[in-house]
Amino acid sequence: MPGLGDSPDPLLKVLQRIIRFAVRVLATLMTVLILLGVADVTWMLFEKAMGSSPRFVLSISDILATFGAFLAVLIAIEIFVNIVMYLREDVIHVKIVVATALMAIARKVIILDFSETNADFVWATAGVILATSIAYWLVDKAEDVPGGQRPQPGPASQMSPQMHVEPPTVAPAGKPGATENG
Repeated sequence: MPGLGDSPDPLLKVLQRIIRFAVRVLATLMTVLILLGVADVTWMLFEKAMGSSPRFVLSISDILATFGAFLAVLIAIEIFVNIVMYLREDVIHVKIVVATALMAIARKVIILDFSETNADFVWATAGVILATSIAYWLVDKAEDVPGGQRPQPGPASQMSPQMHVEPPTVAPAGKPGATENG
């Protein structure tokens, strides 16, 4: 929460410290969850490969279940990255959050069993994918400005140095139409 740490109000400073501590706890828990997820994927892959007859041959449903577990771990890693970036910069990066949402939707589509899913759910999922993709595109376009930096908000009376335009100077005597600026 930008600016709260700079507040002269002691209550807001204490609340900000509590929130930062809570975010650190979430980062720690997310690390534990990632490690458990990796262990689960490893166990699932071992169990599917060794338990089937013939060995090391996976069915399509086994492969899809394994992909789903892999993607769940990758989504947890992306959420961890969001938490770490928040701890470092005290800002939630919308682009990363939307990318994580796209990955979660992709996971759902990959593990979706179309033989047991009705058309309304498929259309709704397609709508969510389209809306999230458009959101990602818009966020990406908003960050894509010359110089790679977003313009800083401020009063309209303040102009950044890049936007400052020097007025033309008066033409020197004897050269009509010429200016000192060229």
